[in-house]
Amino acid sequence: MELKKAFLLLLLTGSCAFAQQDGYWDKDRATTKEIILTAGDRIKVRTEDFPVGTTEVVYRVTLLDDNQQMANSLVSVLKSIPDPTGISQGSAGAVFLMSKVSGDDKCTYAVFSSDKEAANYVKEGKTEKSCYHQDEAVSRDAKRLSIEKSSCFSADAMWFGFESKNWIMKQKIVLEVVPWVDIKLNRGWTTENRKSVLGISKTSDIAELMLNPDDYCVCILEKMQKKYTFTEYAKLMAVEKTKVYKDLGNSCLSKSDDNLPIQANIRIDAAKHFKNRKYDYAIRLLKAGIIDRGTATALDYAALGQYYIYSKQYEKAIKSLKDGEKIDSSELLIQLNLAHAYLLNNDFQSAKALHKKYLAQNVTATQSWTDKTRSDFTAFRNAKIDSDGFDRILKLFN
Repeated sequence: MELKKAFLLLLLTGSCAFAQQDGYWDKDRATTKEIILTAGDRIKVRTEDFPVGTTEVVYRVTLLDDNQQMANSLVSVLKSIPDPTGISQGSAGAVFLMSKVSGDDKCTYAVFSSDKEAANYVKEGKTEKSCYHQDEAVSRDAKRLSIEKSSCFSADAMWFGFESKNWIMKQKIVLEVVPWVDIKLNRGWTTENRKSVLGISKTSDIAELMLNPDDYCVCILEKMQKKYTFTEYAKLMAVEKTKVYKDLGNSCLSKSDDNLPIQANIRIDAAKHFKNRKYDYAIRLLKAGIIDRGTATALDYAALGQYYIYSKQYEKAIKSLKDGEKIDSSELLIQLNLAHAYLLNNDFQSAKALHKKYLAQNVTATQSWTDKTRSDFTAFRNAKIDSDGFDRILKLFN
């Protein structure tokens, strides 16, 4: 039977060994304490401080007769189980963690997340406020506690309370507790700490202009976590933090395939601002997020020119559209918006020249130059932008 269990355990630990490692058993901050408990008495024991990023603990309780020695320490046992989930996968893991020796004495115990509750247990023997309790007297026990399923992790340590069930002789109890450390969380980036950085990121100029800044802010957070531990970040002066946020924000807007989703969101949000007639927001967002970063396409300049036209900044529209023309002079949305800007800026001849040059072409695969012009003139008038030149241009199409 023991051979069968050993074989099951070998399969279990073998599968875990090939899994991607995202944490480690911290043997340096493991707890190993030998406790002498008077007959019929209760006692509390504090573990060593857990390292930052502790998400699991495995503990083992073993009662020994006089002169008995532990066959294997819990740390040595855990060396062959690289992932804490392996411990709870079937009976093999549980059997493997149990001490190979134990005495005839038995005890009950409870685990607490605060010294105060553990002290109350010693005084009154109540376990209602424990995060785990073993009411059946045992000579040995082993468990895994997870931060996801237990309330034991609200402090940087745990408290074990033991009650002797030997009413004649004293007991010898060996308590071993080994923490599992998540590598990412070990850098101090807890959920609350990450939320604080995301909150600050959302106050940046770019983020405040965006309708959906989540991708941008998460990008800053991810770069922050790679660059600093939370302790290092927390020690930065305010002026240094301001510069870090600015530098990381610039990196998240730079020309990179990783940043394409952020750039797409900026274009979408700028277009929504334009649709809602918030032309200033649309201009500032597109310029700060795309144009000034050197990631603009010809269509970005066509959009910026359109935003300037509707905000009646015709000279800026012409300049922007001319910049876009340098990228792709064949983009007819640029040429048409340029014709509009010339016309509204009282340069009828320049506008006329562009219309005569392109009126037989399509600006998109499905829309002709003339149809788009008529549609734009109607939209201009609805936005209270009008010109005597509109009718003169339309006569060219006849």
